[in-house]
Amino acid sequence: MMNTAYSSPIVTVDCVVFQLIHQKLAVLLIARINQPFAGIHALPGGYVNAGETTLNAMTRIVDAKAGIILDQCGVVEQLYTFDTVARDPRGYAISVTYMALSRTITPELRNDTHHPNFFPINALPEIAFDHAQIIEYALERLKSKISYTNAIYALLPQLFTLSQLQTAYEAVVLHPLDKRNFRKKILGLGIIHETAQTFREGAHRPARLFRFNKDVLTNINEF
Repeated sequence: MMNTAYSSPIVTVDCVVFQLIHQKLAVLLIARINQPFAGIHALPGGYVNAGETTLNAMTRIVDAKAGIILDQCGVVEQLYTFDTVARDPRGYAISVTYMALSRTITPELRNDTHHPNFFPINALPEIAFDHAQIIEYALERLKSKISYTNAIYALLPQLFTLSQLQTAYEAVVLHPLDKRNFRKKILGLGIIHETAQTFREGAHRPARLFRFNKDVLTNINEF
């Protein structure tokens, strides 16, 4: 019988954290300190320890490298497993990736700082590994998700105007939406409700503030 040596792949995790910055969709990146790709930006990620779930590893790593607590994100979900053989020059590594949506998180420097910062998705720096493809995949997932769930709530403050809501949708789909059609459709879905509070910006008349009916991820047909 032929004795064939078995070599298991390295298991890693990476996280795509989206947030609206100045009304633009942005993604969290860190500047790598070590080779390969030293000085190049990448998603926060790292190795999964023995006896550790991928979610626990992701929570630990995002905190250690970017000072972000994943529990503070409105949506955290497993995105995809990337297993292209040549994706890491150090050896065969598969990445279990996660996507997170946040509204007011600010990265913090740690002792072993990786210079975490949010970058607009339409103006990204050079990116290491296959992380540009991962971000693209996550963006397409997010575009799809806001069409059948209330996921956009995780990018907005609890109270918002209809204009702010439309701007958030436009930041994700990357194109303008017709104001009248958007408002008719969003109000018809029954996923938000009008509050008694208003918001004034500049000399404009106060705009009514709205709120999502549920602050947890829910399919639209379940409202």
